[in-house]
Amino acid sequence: QVQLVESGGGLVQPGGSLRLSCAASLNILRLFSMGWFRQAPGKQRELVATMSSGGSTNYADSVKGRFTISRDNAKNTVYLQMTSLEPEDTAVYYCNSNGEYWGQGTQVTVSS
Repeated sequence: QVQLVESGGGLVQPGGSLRLSCAASLNILRLFSMGWFRQAPGKQRELVATMSSGGSTNYADSVKGRFTISRDNAKNTVYLQMTSLEPEDTAVYYCNSNGEYWGQGTQVTVSS
């Protein structure tokens, strides 16, 4: 059973930056794809960014050029660096492993 724990969310002003972390309980980053999703109030959960086991990345159009997904295999941790944040980025951000396992989510609020 894979457990994922997100951290790094918070309140930030528009134009600011945050880095989210997702720590996995097992050494899976080279085996499974990893992804970040988000869900805003009243909206469906949507894909933000993914990284394959081989390191290929994919981003939603709305975050391209602003968000970067990366990983540290030694720490079993995946990151989401978010810059130029906008109020529309406000959501609960979830980490996902292999399309199967989910973290508990971390709240990101972008507001002045």
